[in-house]
Amino acid sequence: MYLEHFQFQEEPFRLTPNPHYLYLSNKHAKAKTYLDFAIWNRDGFAVITGEIGSGKTTVLNKVLSEVDEDVIVCKIHHTLLNEIELLKAVLMNLGIRFEGHDKVEMINSLTEFLLEQYLEGRRVLLVIDEAQNLSPKALEELRLMSGLEYEYEKLINIILVGQPDLKILLESKPLEQLTQRIRLKFHLRALTEEETAAYIRHRLETAGARDLDIFPNDLMPILYRYTGGIPRLINILCDTALIIAFAEGRKHVDRDILKEAIKELQWVTYKRRKAKLRKPRQAQRQRHETNPHLGKFDGLPLDIDLAAISDEDAAEPTDKE
Repeated sequence: MYLEHFQFQEEPFRLTPNPHYLYLSNKHAKAKTYLDFAIWNRDGFAVITGEIGSGKTTVLNKVLSEVDEDVIVCKIHHTLLNEIELLKAVLMNLGIRFEGHDKVEMINSLTEFLLEQYLEGRRVLLVIDEAQNLSPKALEELRLMSGLEYEYEKLINIILVGQPDLKILLESKPLEQLTQRIRLKFHLRALTEEETAAYIRHRLETAGARDLDIFPNDLMPILYRYTGGIPRLINILCDTALIIAFAEGRKHVDRDILKEAIKELQWVTYKRRKAKLRKPRQAQRQRHETNPHLGKFDGLPLDIDLAAISDEDAAEPTDKE
């Protein structure tokens, strides 16, 4: 019923990272180029960071969907691991058999596998998403792994993808040697207001919409004010607004529907949301700098929990807010 009402072939604002829906803003196109080069070039590390929901994983999935057949991809999603668990995860993901928990034997097994693939003309790519959760010891293990070579050629490429906390972690003194091995760094920033409008039209068009003006241009300042140009937040707000429009039998989203969606989500402006987190994040940074062995922040998200905003903050939105 929902799809028929708006004449969609599929839902345009689903949250699951889908490379088919990737909108290549200048920033996202540059991030993709960096990742493409990192895969093509056998030389150390590449690091892509960005805000929560900025599209890092979508860009990554797009790149991985286009890799050549001679590239063996090992992708690690769950990163709350110590160095031994990380090594085991890599071995298991690559299908390398090992016995026991002896680190030396595991490293030897990995080295033999990498050398075998190299001699057969294949490349091995290790991709770690949510890398901000890795401990300094796990990151040091990756540095040592990146040093595996044969005749001056690296045997493994490594790409780290993570939230801004990863940047802070990599800048800590205990990881200075690792930082020196990073060949490419890129921070994926939010969309501009103009890009936000283009992003919404792109999602609608990709979903098969015949009417690309379901969200009129005069709504973009409000949409941008409450999402900050973060793709995931744009998806949440647009999807909520479409559901309200569908419930009311409307074919387009107007200002009242958009404000109702914001109120239903209990959102404040993106600027206020960021301000609420600035002080606790600064405290986390200072604690990390005081004790670099903490390894990562204590699970503090960059974005606030959408359901945890107070009633005062969730007041009805106004055009001036």
